[in-house]
Amino acid sequence: MRSDERQLNLFGTSVTWSWPNLFKENEAPGLQLYDRTLLISVIGLICFGFVMVMSASMPEAQSLKGNPYHFVMRHLVFIIGSVIIAAVVLRIPMAMWQRFSPIFLLIVGIMLVAVPFVGHTVNGATRWLVIGPLRIQVAELAKLAFAIYMAGYLVRRHQEIRENAKGFYKPIAVFAVYAILILMQPDLGTVVVLFVGTVGLLFLAGARLLDFFALILTGIMAFVALVLLEPYRMRRVTSFMDPWQDPFGSGYQLTQSLMAYGRGDWFGQGLGNSIQKLEYLPEAHTDFIFAVIGEELGFIGIIVVLTVLLFVALKAIKLGNLCIQIDKAFEGYLAYAIGIWFCFQTVVNVGASIGMLPTKGLTLPFISYGGSSLWVMTAAAMILIRIDHERRLSSIQAVQGKKS
Repeated sequence: MRSDERQLNLFGTSVTWSWPNLFKENEAPGLQLYDRTLLISVIGLICFGFVMVMSASMPEAQSLKGNPYHFVMRHLVFIIGSVIIAAVVLRIPMAMWQRFSPIFLLIVGIMLVAVPFVGHTVNGATRWLVIGPLRIQVAELAKLAFAIYMAGYLVRRHQEIRENAKGFYKPIAVFAVYAILILMQPDLGTVVVLFVGTVGLLFLAGARLLDFFALILTGIMAFVALVLLEPYRMRRVTSFMDPWQDPFGSGYQLTQSLMAYGRGDWFGQGLGNSIQKLEYLPEAHTDFIFAVIGEELGFIGIIVVLTVLLFVALKAIKLGNLCIQIDKAFEGYLAYAIGIWFCFQTVVNVGASIGMLPTKGLTLPFISYGGSSLWVMTAAAMILIRIDHERRLSSIQAVQGKKS
């Protein structure tokens, strides 16, 4: 056994745990063993998010806690947690994620079952489990767990999905269970993210078009029914279509967000100079932080942020293609899932803040305040780095094998 490996016994199974240093060059000069641009982009987004949370949260923190740095200090702790999570995730081989994906899914499912009974309630929604000093939003963890499970399932049942309706609807049944548990919190936004990711992966896996379109139609009908059955969801839909009809009631949040964008113009009012964050715009440091970015940094700032987020999502999709080409199907599908997740969640968050979509309560990846979201997104991004690292290692070994 090499000096950089350890033996780990999990669930009675001996697993080789590799401890590679991703941040060293290989012996060959200039050969990178990880995607530096992806890593720098993620770190840049997290650092930018810290600056914007600091800017957007101070007025509300002063009003609620009497300390303008309350949310800033908490977010700094979240970032430190992200560094620890990144260090751990980078050292976990992809084979381990694939092997234990059903167990991970089951553990998160049990946590979702526990949330309605022993969960912590904020603003009328019971979405958090308190574990010691940590408060975890389990729905965020469910996004990663379900993505890993779907990638593993597509590898195990790839032919069955292409040829048999039974293989197609098995993961849909698992999704339905997760969806019901998450809707009990309630959290429709996360369910929509899971649904889009599931549909996207099944399409990329080559599912039959008849099953695919039937699933989309069923999903749309279910979404409409869920909106119609809950008055607060119906108000969100009607208010986003015409927020100025009730600017001080159901349309208040969106009208304040639109005013923030209007004040931003091309180059913004300058960092820290937002007026809407002065307790006019609710959730300025969480769901509507993009409106504060627009007001302070303007259209140019918005384009830069969206470009970096799009770059990360496209990197994930490209990585998925590269893995599929060299028969690393699990890694490929998981990269696809993470790319779809990042892209769609960004679209929903930005779309809600500019009035193109109803408010869903989804964070802006890597930027919005919130420990659970930041930690899970960081873990997902580090999984991408690990996937790319293993892909590059396999390519090097293949070349060395041909030479020998």
